[in-house]
Amino acid sequence: MLFPRFQRFRRAAPAPRPPKSTARQWADSLLFAVVVASLFRWSAVEAYVIPSESMEPTVLVGEYIAVSKLHYGPITPQTPLQIPLTHQKDPLFGLKSYSDLVQLPTYRFPGFSRIRRNDVVVFHLPHEPQYPADLRTNYIKRCVAVAGDTLELRRGRVFINGRPSPLAAPARTQTTYFLAVPAPNDDVRRALHARGVVDYQRPGGVPAAETDPATGRLGYYISCPAAVAADLRRQPFATALTEFAPAAALFPDVADFGVSGAQSAGAHRWQLGSYGPLPVPKKGQVVALTPANAAIYYKIVSQYEPNENISWRDGMIQQNGRPLTRYTIRQNYYFMMGDNRLNSEDSRFWGFVPEDHVVGKALFIWLSLDPNADLLHRVRWDRLFRAVV
Repeated sequence: MLFPRFQRFRRAAPAPRPPKSTARQWADSLLFAVVVASLFRWSAVEAYVIPSESMEPTVLVGEYIAVSKLHYGPITPQTPLQIPLTHQKDPLFGLKSYSDLVQLPTYRFPGFSRIRRNDVVVFHLPHEPQYPADLRTNYIKRCVAVAGDTLELRRGRVFINGRPSPLAAPARTQTTYFLAVPAPNDDVRRALHARGVVDYQRPGGVPAAETDPATGRLGYYISCPAAVAADLRRQPFATALTEFAPAAALFPDVADFGVSGAQSAGAHRWQLGSYGPLPVPKKGQVVALTPANAAIYYKIVSQYEPNENISWRDGMIQQNGRPLTRYTIRQNYYFMMGDNRLNSEDSRFWGFVPEDHVVGKALFIWLSLDPNADLLHRVRWDRLFRAVV
């Protein structure tokens, strides 16, 4: 009990807070769930859908895969932040106020695995420099060579550091052909459908009749394995089946795919199945730059790593208007290829994938939907929860 003269200093107990309404409780729970789900998606596992056939038969168009970011470690966001900076004259700091885009340094948290050869990897597409890395298109490919390797393809077979790689080409690798027919009709289209020949760019996946510009014949451009092509050649409706190989200059002859016109001073003229040898850059490696190899490292110096005043002239990398003759690599790089090797736009076209573009490792297929099937056959039940290997 307090003495009477101190009673006037006694504080009244705070009034109890009114209980939250049901709507407020639901809103708080929803906000908490969104925050937890966002953190989980950023740091642990995220789902991706397969849009193209470049990784067939490992993963098919319309499949949803779970990708682990814990394997290689989650990476902090790379999107520049618009941060207000003081630049307006004020009594405290004497500066003025303005806003600017500030690129914070990226950091990859430790993972429990490193990127290994044969891993199926999701990464940000390297040749979209107009966007920060984490806002670019996501690709999925197989890592065939890691930093420090020398890669070569001989007749489609992968060699690493001069030795045959255990990574074999999948049995159902597809080749593009032109199938000439006397008259395109529904019977031919049904025959193609029965053999699993699909054009995912067409409604219903049915190939459309076209004209071969080289011969003027009517027919279909199709992609299929060699066994299916051999079967089609025996069909009475096939007047000719010829392999179609579009002419395309590859990396490093094209030094800056889809971005600028930078080209190698000396053309290698490599092909999709006959490629290399090509060294894959490794962090800390010191490279002597010459006209013979400068195209290999141009995107690294000009886009992937922070360097100023970089340009390309006379087959050499220029910095501040002078040829750059030595360079130290600041991060690891990887060479990615699709399992459907003759129908895959991959590192053979646009070069290496920087380590800070890597999102995670593909683990398993959690849903598989055939975009061209009817409702009753849309789900590929036999592929659910299949490991991606």
